[in-house]
Amino acid sequence: MSYIENLQADLKAAMLKRESDRVRTLRMLISKLREKKIALMKDLDEVDELAVLKKAAKERQDSMTTYLSANRKDLADIEKSELELIQSYLPPEMDNKTIEKIIKKVIADTGASSMADMGRVMGASMKEIAGQADGKRVQIIVRKLLGA
Repeated sequence: MSYIENLQADLKAAMLKRESDRVRTLRMLISKLREKKIALMKDLDEVDELAVLKKAAKERQDSMTTYLSANRKDLADIEKSELELIQSYLPPEMDNKTIEKIIKKVIADTGASSMADMGRVMGASMKEIAGQADGKRVQIIVRKLLGA
């Protein structure tokens, strides 16, 4: 079952249970997926759907941070609940040890030895990791392993 089909089924269930916050978030996600489908002018594959969900999660995370820094806990709580719902549809993130193992292999394969090679290592690492970890986490580990 694709993400959009799963979201639509969950939307129907949430509507029947009268869970207004969940309904609002699910409608927003379905809308974003439909917008992406129209923009690409083709049916979305799993990678495209996953990218849309990850982007929505990142937007919620950024908004939550902004609201907290502006001392708006009420709005941050709304963003947090939406983020938790979105994350329930995302696959689990890789742990740091697994990421580190992949990066060490990439460094060995590319022959990288200094920070000058960071671009090559990041590109190859992100292809291997393929959306299973945040780019910032990967970058921090690459910097550590390249000795920055």
